[in-house]
Amino acid sequence: MSAFYQIFHDTHYKYDSPVSLAQQLAHLWPRSSPWQRCTEQALEILPEPTTRRDELDVFGNPLTRLAFERPHDELQVNARLRIEVMEKPFLDFNLSPEWEVTRSALTYSAKPMTEDILEACRYRFESPYVHLKRSFVEFSQVCFPPGRPLLLCVQALMEKIFEEFTFDEEATQVATPLVEVLERRRGVCQDFAHLMLACLRSRGLAARYVSGYLLTQPPPGQPRLIGADASHAWVSVFCPASGWVDFDPTNTVQPALEHISLAWGRDFSDVSPLRGVILGGGTHDPDVRVTVMPVSA
Repeated sequence: MSAFYQIFHDTHYKYDSPVSLAQQLAHLWPRSSPWQRCTEQALEILPEPTTRRDELDVFGNPLTRLAFERPHDELQVNARLRIEVMEKPFLDFNLSPEWEVTRSALTYSAKPMTEDILEACRYRFESPYVHLKRSFVEFSQVCFPPGRPLLLCVQALMEKIFEEFTFDEEATQVATPLVEVLERRRGVCQDFAHLMLACLRSRGLAARYVSGYLLTQPPPGQPRLIGADASHAWVSVFCPASGWVDFDPTNTVQPALEHISLAWGRDFSDVSPLRGVILGGGTHDPDVRVTVMPVSA
């Protein structure tokens, strides 16, 4: 079974004063995987960049480097995507290895490590937005009793975050420390993903941040609004028996056909849709509009 989507991701910057030089990094083209493929993609950029280079970043995500060497007072970056998302095979969480066994497998030792274990280890440590602290171990303690299968533990953690935290767009900013999110019990999908990562990594487990989109449904009786959707974020945890398994703490679901993956890394700083440095510009805030539309095959 598959689902097909047309995605529009439009970003507009209006600067208070001209920008003379700018360098931008864009993670706006989705990576391919066994459960997802992009059949059409286009990136519209105004003004036209002086140079553009498409490559893969260190995590294997498609990355576009843009350089602007002429003065400009606006920047428009529009991504157009058509994506097929395929159903993932069923996983019996009861059959996953005990969480302590997984932690031991990810611990450096004299014995050789397999390639997948080595790859997973890069997502086991601190990153710019995810720090390892005792408070995260204590918060997740009830979810990780001795001998419990790993994926059941992670599912319990996802449900705990969903039940104890309130989604609030005004509660945090990108740089709000996780300890404050934990204290306030409020935040957005990015905060909940970072919190879940901190809890897992603080226990010696490997988990990565997934950036993407989520198909949202309009209120009953109302039409779907163009530009009313948004980027989304969730978590993927490494399980030796199953590979990487996704969990969405914002919606307490295991991502399936309504989740579209864009990129993954250690945290948001690795996969921000558009970021960069500019010379000039004054005060500016992006106007971002995202539309996720189901389409026929």
